[in-house]
Amino acid sequence: MNYVRFGNTGIQLSELCLGTWMFGTQRGGREVVDRTQAHQVLDAAWERGINFIDTANVYGSGRSESYIGEWLTDKEREDFVLASKVFFATRGRQEAGLSRKIILAEADATLDRLNTDYVDIYYIHGWHEAFSLMEALSALNDLVRAGKVHYIGVSNFTAWQLVKSQWICDARGWEAVSVIQPRFNAADHVPYTVDPGELPLPDLFDACRDLGIAVCPYSPLAEGFLTGKYRRGADGQATIPEDSRAESSERMGPFPDRWWRVLDAVEEVAEELGAVASQVALRWTMMIEGLTSIPILGGRSVSQLEENLGALDLSLTPQQNERIRTAGAPDGSSPYSYTA
Repeated sequence: MNYVRFGNTGIQLSELCLGTWMFGTQRGGREVVDRTQAHQVLDAAWERGINFIDTANVYGSGRSESYIGEWLTDKEREDFVLASKVFFATRGRQEAGLSRKIILAEADATLDRLNTDYVDIYYIHGWHEAFSLMEALSALNDLVRAGKVHYIGVSNFTAWQLVKSQWICDARGWEAVSVIQPRFNAADHVPYTVDPGELPLPDLFDACRDLGIAVCPYSPLAEGFLTGKYRRGADGQATIPEDSRAESSERMGPFPDRWWRVLDAVEEVAEELGAVASQVALRWTMMIEGLTSIPILGGRSVSQLEENLGALDLSLTPQQNERIRTAGAPDGSSPYSYTA
């Protein structure tokens, strides 16, 4: 495992981040990844050199953070970089918001569940018109000054929202945003925000390059589409595997034609490299010109993790990278909404 400097920060991170969204998440009356499975995945990730773990206060209704905190009990805390998020509330009358009251209460609850005195990266989980950006950034700055947070991040922000955040912080001498977490994968072609609307962000990475902000893409495999597990039948409709995201999500399908073109390109490159589609798709998201990009891996099973780690052994030529990029060029279809 290689370790890279994360944007303008001083921390050294593994080239891939372990995502824990499914830890403790209930589906069909059972946990998708229970405590035992979560600890097995965390063990496997750490043994293979992953030191960067991503979670949020609402993942698994708090169980994701709790499982991580339990696992960390006999570990050296300084070996790990933990990231969590705030927007949805886990306590009190309000279900969501970014008031000082919610941010400070949720930060303390996150630290309790993670069994730690601080998180390395604390994200605003999403933009919402109703909240005061200045109030939220002020509260996050106070958390940094109190030693409870080391670096500030944002997720699902547009370029102008990111730039505005930096302007507010710079003008007041507050801790600036160091990292952004957008949805980004080869199928989408460009980064996206999904909160509150599904918006393509073709200029987001330009803003990140200008500001020196690192990128931590989520959904680098387009929620499993770029693994190749969905196939298109003679009628043009996708076959939906059991226990897949599409089986339980109304918005997964039908997939746009250009997504299938991207998958074809990814699988062609994978065949050339003796790899599998998921490994090529992950490597592609790491190759954002002029930026540090550390994609978030799903953590449902050890076997899934081990397969995805094969991305680190790949090297895409500029021609292969461009072939995948151009396959996903917009063609007038509605991107991300999964409609043709």
